Amino acid sequence: MPKITKLLVANRGEIALRIMRTAREEGIPTVAIFSEADRQSPHVRYADEAICIGPPPSSQSYLNIAHIIDACHQTGANAVHPGYGFLSENAAFAQRVADEGLIFVGPSPKAIETMGSKLAAKAAAKSFGVPLVPGTEQAVTDIKTAKAAAAEIGYPILIKASAGGGGKGMRMVEEEKDFEPQMERAVSEATSAFGDGSVFIEKFIVAPKHIEIQILGDQHGNLVYLFERECSIQRRYQKVIEEAPSAVVTKSIREAMGKAAIGVAKACNYVGAGTIEFVMGQDLQFYFLEMNTRLQVEHPVTEMITGIDLVKQQLKIAEGEKLSFRQEDLHIHGHAIEVRVYAEDPANNFLPDTGKLQTYRRPQGPGIRVDDGFEEGMQIPVYYDPMIAKLIVHAEDREAAIRRMLRAIHEYEISGVETTLDFCRFVMQHEAFTSGHFDTKFVEQFFTPKSLSDNNKNEHPQKVAAFIAAHLYQQQQQKPSQHTAVSDSSQQRMWKQRKFL
Repeated sequence: MPKITKLLVANRGEIALRIMRTAREEGIPTVAIFSEADRQSPHVRYADEAICIGPPPSSQSYLNIAHIIDACHQTGANAVHPGYGFLSENAAFAQRVADEGLIFVGPSPKAIETMGSKLAAKAAAKSFGVPLVPGTEQAVTDIKTAKAAAAEIGYPILIKASAGGGGKGMRMVEEEKDFEPQMERAVSEATSAFGDGSVFIEKFIVAPKHIEIQILGDQHGNLVYLFERECSIQRRYQKVIEEAPSAVVTKSIREAMGKAAIGVAKACNYVGAGTIEFVMGQDLQFYFLEMNTRLQVEHPVTEMITGIDLVKQQLKIAEGEKLSFRQEDLHIHGHAIEVRVYAEDPANNFLPDTGKLQTYRRPQGPGIRVDDGFEEGMQIPVYYDPMIAKLIVHAEDREAAIRRMLRAIHEYEISGVETTLDFCRFVMQHEAFTSGHFDTKFVEQFFTPKSLSDNNKNEHPQKVAAFIAAHLYQQQQQKPSQHTAVSDSSQQRMWKQRKFL
């Protein structure tokens, strides 16, 4: 297999930076692509070369296959890493990269295509005895047929777009009388979003948890699983907080899920880094949900508990190397939590926010990692996902990791846009989360805009006191001739403020 001599990262922001850092450690030169909106982005400056591929809209830039391939030829890049999102799970893109004689850092186009269809993925998983949620095995569009299938499965049921993702084309139906209008909406939304109105029906798992298994496979048939991630804290079916390992997964369940994940990977001859997602009920029974044929946003928590650089493994696998470790070599070390820092307003139904990062200061200290693609003074663009950063912590156990995350959130200073940091603080302090007894309905069950104001009551006085202390200290520095008198009176005023706040 040819070696990667120059790597083009077909993505932007924090994931582009994250990939480039590992590539630099491996001695591989990198090429950044960017839209006109991202001209000043850190990933553009970090790369060894950068090339503009189009206007801000992603359809004219980051989703433009022809422009990306041209950028490879112009710069001499012989490999492409797609990151996540955009073209990362596009089989046609992976095939075009291969057709051009370039290395695609990811699975085969066939594996992407198979796992890109939920129905094809379920059929492949079934052949290896992987547990499946009871439901239809074929896509349905006829309401009468679908209604009969729903009755046989038993309510509540879930209508899901076959080609869907991110909650689009998905409807939960609790009673038969609501089936027809919800089916019509699901088909309409699926057609609009994906150009494919086919849906399938499956049993709705009450109080479900979203658990996923990270896998790695090389080109020599070796497969390992790198344990699980708990991804149940979501809004609009999209993850906000992830952790590894899960608070409820036992050693025996972990091994069973790992074995099932390997079965799914074998079903499509998987190569590279991938994630098998499962839904788990209150009885801790798990069922295959889907496979993501790419690096996940939440991959850092797996890296933290295993010590394995997943991007480094992706690059080595793409070059044809064998995995340098076996399943028995992998162990869980401590606990890791990741919160996604979105430019969203949790008090307004998590509505995306845009604006300038007037203040942007990252938390620091032991066990803290920040993956981001922004700097103070930058504008949050309207064209892309509103995620500003991923804040990750690692500690010796779950309780210590929660405490460390609270400290990190407290230190993270962002102004100019609304963010999800206060929401994440609320979650970290909620009994349902700390006990591990939560599911994907956490937001609906426990969160209201009032929760944020209640949660911040105790923190606000300390912030005010800290601001006053800093302000008075600054005054002292400006009046050196009156240092002693000012210092004494300032200290008295500061402690009075603390006392009454």
